[in-house]
Amino acid sequence: MTDFGSIYKVLLAAACWLGPAGSSCPVLECWFVQEVSGRGGGLTGATNQIRSLLHIRRDAHRQPPPAPSDIEPERMFSITDPVGTLCHSALNPPMGSIKKPQCEMNRFLPQPSPLKWVAPLTDSAVSPVYLQADWFSVSNQGFNDQLIISDVIRAPTASRELDVILSVSTRTVSVQSRLGEPVLLDCSFWTDPSSPLSGSGFALEWRYQFRGDGRLVVAYDGKMDHFVDTQKGEATLDFEDVHKNGNASLILREAKVHHSGKYICAVYLPYLVAQVTVELEIVEPPSLSIHPSPLPLAVPGEALTVQCEASGFAPLSLELSWKFKGADGKSRSLGAGSMTGHRQAWDGTYSQSSRLELETTGMDLSKGGELSCVATHPSGTQQTSVTVNVIAFSTPSIEDSMAMVGVALVLYGLIKFISWTFTSTEKQLKKDKINCCSLKPLKHSIFTLIMGFHEGWCNSRL
Repeated sequence: MTDFGSIYKVLLAAACWLGPAGSSCPVLECWFVQEVSGRGGGLTGATNQIRSLLHIRRDAHRQPPPAPSDIEPERMFSITDPVGTLCHSALNPPMGSIKKPQCEMNRFLPQPSPLKWVAPLTDSAVSPVYLQADWFSVSNQGFNDQLIISDVIRAPTASRELDVILSVSTRTVSVQSRLGEPVLLDCSFWTDPSSPLSGSGFALEWRYQFRGDGRLVVAYDGKMDHFVDTQKGEATLDFEDVHKNGNASLILREAKVHHSGKYICAVYLPYLVAQVTVELEIVEPPSLSIHPSPLPLAVPGEALTVQCEASGFAPLSLELSWKFKGADGKSRSLGAGSMTGHRQAWDGTYSQSSRLELETTGMDLSKGGELSCVATHPSGTQQTSVTVNVIAFSTPSIEDSMAMVGVALVLYGLIKFISWTFTSTEKQLKKDKINCCSLKPLKHSIFTLIMGFHEGWCNSRL
């Protein structure tokens, strides 16, 4: 908001004001926004921002500190907040904190509302004299988005002593939920019981806005005890807690994708209104699967086509990528692959896939590895993996070579043994033939006949 010198002066003035006793209520540095006269021609007037100091106190009798030299005295305001909403720690960060709460102050014009659930608050056509004063609206946002407070404050004319009349706050500035879970959007309000406007009842409403689409969610007329539900039972209020403790929190029974968006909690008193905004985001992580699974056995030189499917996720923001982890434990990125367009299911969730051509030639896949599909989503990062097996040809090891030599020697010896056996048998058969067939034929006819039979028998054996 300001330079460090100005912030230091503000903190120094606050320390002096708090005194030895101390207090949990901060001194807020706030931008007072006011319109500047237009330049004619139907042009809208510009706005001017003036740095101001808001001294928060629970006790109206506590005196404010003197104004720092760089703050105009008329821009120092003392605000009495009996309930202490403005004393929340989110508006009083630790000394030296870089992140600071944000504050904006504007003039406020009380006026009746035409809404049918608010109109009963201003049945009388005569505005009360109580409205004849200076009215302002102050919006505060705590550091780290812990809290949002919207106040309507009143001051007697030309006075810088202000009182909180209506205060609306939320502690759930930003909410995330999974599908199907109940959701609570916090909103609470407080009204000054001493104000004559508090006795006329109140009304409240929740509105939804998303990408230009706006609609009423629920409305409640506290004076007539009438509830308006436009969501067919999807949302409700705790009506007893509304009247007893000012708890106007919205309850969504079951979170759905179309519930994501901005929700505005507005609380009405007669002629007054204050509102806060809550952001709801339905976050559902994707379900990942790789096809085919398991992968077929890969052959060097061939390409594997693999697809990763992410389904059932919300919101739409999703990034898919591939990585490969080799047998040596080293990982390498393979990029996003070829992404398809998203598809929306009946429940509002989305699906998207990525196709990858895995080139076995250009990568060292001889020992296989693990292929992973990684999804980066607002819900976090997750992945699924499959194993890659590749048929590979490699140089035999020393042990393999020695085993092959041993096998070769055994085979050689077996072949030599079989060859020697057949050679010896053939020689013996030839020898028997010579011995058997070398007898001289007898001249006697009987012996000639016998030898003829014998010779035929020998020839038949050969």
